[in-house]
Amino acid sequence: MSVFFALASYVQINDPDAGLWMVGYGVPAVLCAFIGFNQRVTESLVWRRVADLHVLISTTVVSILGWKLYKLKTADVFQQEEGREFSGLLITVVWFLLCRHSGRSPVGMLRASTAVAITTFPFVAWLYYYINQELRSSWPSHCKTAI
Repeated sequence: MSVFFALASYVQINDPDAGLWMVGYGVPAVLCAFIGFNQRVTESLVWRRVADLHVLISTTVVSILGWKLYKLKTADVFQQEEGREFSGLLITVVWFLLCRHSGRSPVGMLRASTAVAITTFPFVAWLYYYINQELRSSWPSHCKTAI
C-alpha cells in the first residue's frame, strides 16, 4: 500500500490544492513503508499517534465530502473530484485501522482477506479508468495529465 499511497501522492501534482492531498497520501505512504521495514512499528507510540491523527483528520474530511456528495445526489461518484478524494481518504482510514496493532497479534484470515481486497481495489480501479478513456472524458484537465 505504500506504493499506492506514494503514487496517489504523486498524481496530485497537477491538482489545484496539491499540497493538501500530497500530505494526505504522503503520510500514509511513509507510515506504510515503516511497516514494511518493521511490522512491530505499529506498536510504537509515535507511529500510533501520527496514524491516529491522520485517521481523525481523514474521517472528518471523508464525512464532509460524503455529506456533500449526498446533498448533490451524485449518482456516479468517481466522475466527481470529491468522490475520488472521498474514496482515496476512505482507503487510507480503513488501511490504518487494519494496520493498528498488527505487530502485536497474528494476522487472521479476515484481516488478511480485507487487506488483499483493499490493496487490489485501487490498482484495478486505476487500471480500469486508464484503459477506458471515455470514462475520463468529463474529468478536469489536471486529472488527465498526471499519468
